[in-house]
Amino acid sequence: MKLIKQTLCVASLALLFSCVTKEEGSNEPSLNDVKESHYVPEKYVALKATSSIRIDGDLKDAAWESAPWTNLFVDIEGDKQPKPIYPTKAKMLWDDQYFYFAFELEESDIWATLKHRDAVIFKDNDIEIFIDPDGDTHHYYEYEMNALNTQWDLMLTKPYRDPGNLVLDTWTIRGIKSAVKVYGTLNNSKDTDKKWTVEVALPWSDLEEANIHNGIPKIDEIWKVNFSRVNWDVDKNKDGSYSKSINPQTEKTFPEHNWVWSAQGVIAMHQPETWGLVQFSNKTSGSVVFKDNGVDQVKWMMRQVYYQQKKYINKFGKPATSAKSLGLGTTFNDDQLAKIEIISNGKNRWEASYVYSSDKCMVIQWDGRVWQEKK
Repeated sequence: MKLIKQTLCVASLALLFSCVTKEEGSNEPSLNDVKESHYVPEKYVALKATSSIRIDGDLKDAAWESAPWTNLFVDIEGDKQPKPIYPTKAKMLWDDQYFYFAFELEESDIWATLKHRDAVIFKDNDIEIFIDPDGDTHHYYEYEMNALNTQWDLMLTKPYRDPGNLVLDTWTIRGIKSAVKVYGTLNNSKDTDKKWTVEVALPWSDLEEANIHNGIPKIDEIWKVNFSRVNWDVDKNKDGSYSKSINPQTEKTFPEHNWVWSAQGVIAMHQPETWGLVQFSNKTSGSVVFKDNGVDQVKWMMRQVYYQQKKYINKFGKPATSAKSLGLGTTFNDDQLAKIEIISNGKNRWEASYVYSSDKCMVIQWDGRVWQEKK
């Protein structure tokens, strides 16, 4: 782990435990049990590329033939909304230098306007990559690009919802390779386009900052990953250009469509706990089964503690120090609840730990960070 992450994490923990006192929770008020949120992440096994990949936007390299497509993207809210208008799918590969991504975005009207790096790319139609290597929901990457191959890369120390978040907009992926191929005519509304395809190669050396180790992933290691496609409704102008469609009732543009690989359940990409899971295999071809280690599911269980603590603090003005006070009966059984320990500074900072095996403990704290420790 790099110095910036170590410093921030150590400082956060020191601030909590410098004033922490364990409180008795037996007489605490409690929240009613709530129905556990459903979370079924998409899963993908990234095969290892054995031949070179030329990043030119054309997905005809032999290496890509062995990589399976993901399921088609869905609305960001999942089944709450209709299926996307245009199909979108992705592939992933890796080798000793890069994490590779390929996208196919069907679209009848392909357009893009932004040409300067680090512009707010989602104001155009775009494709976006989100990566949280260690799955702690902190220190993660966001990368966006449009059909002009204009890029925006940034790192976030925490999701926007959590206190003390920093958006490192000046952070740059050094050595990135990307390309677009348009099957049609870019920025010409007088014809009908077919699709655009995208290739991206992210060097491992620039993905170390947010990981718990340097270098390439270990075999069968699992990362949190998601993809988002932003698509705007447009009108065709007589001069052959496009303009975003205006809602006559509000006199503003219609909201963008948000189509993703792994459904978020809400209109919020910065909710890393509901991203998909990518596992790195040393296999180079064939059908490979995802080897679920169960860690992500335990993290999701602890995420319910985080959600309920936020509600508890809003209602009672301080954190609960008893897991039973949080209404977690639909997530944990009685034996499991007994293995959750919560400590608090009596104000708004707290940490919960859950011993879920003979030698493993999962921890989550007030700012949403979740991680595994040895017991």
